Amino acid sequence: MSNIEQTLSIIKPDAVERNLDEKIKSIFVKEGFKIVKEKKIKLEKIDAEKFYKVHETKPFYYDLCEYLSSGPIVAMVLEKENAVSSNRQIMGATDPKNANEGTIRKQYGISIDKNSVHGSDSIENAKKEINFFFKD
Repeated sequence: MSNIEQTLSIIKPDAVERNLDEKIKSIFVKEGFKIVKEKKIKLEKIDAEKFYKVHETKPFYYDLCEYLSSGPIVAMVLEKENAVSSNRQIMGATDPKNANEGTIRKQYGISIDKNSVHGSDSIENAKKEINFFFKD
């Protein structure tokens, strides 16, 4: 039985600013993902705060919200077998310095904050995050 899942991927402001969106999208496609939905938007800070609410108690929360709302982002729904874990492998570790060769963050990430991409960390969060950006 196949295990087709959907996950949310965000190309963050640092990558959009450097015109990497098409390069990053092509990596996902090459890895067998189908981009089901996508949109380029600029989040207001209040929306970034809602999106990252799970991190509200963490010390980096405000910087994270500030950053996500600092410029346009590309939000995408990616679909594939085991999409959540596949996407996390392709993205690489949060800190680009610790990311494996060939991962998106190793290639394009600037720092632990400006690491070019976001991906859902669980199926449950993927559903919430997809719904956040793509309410039908």
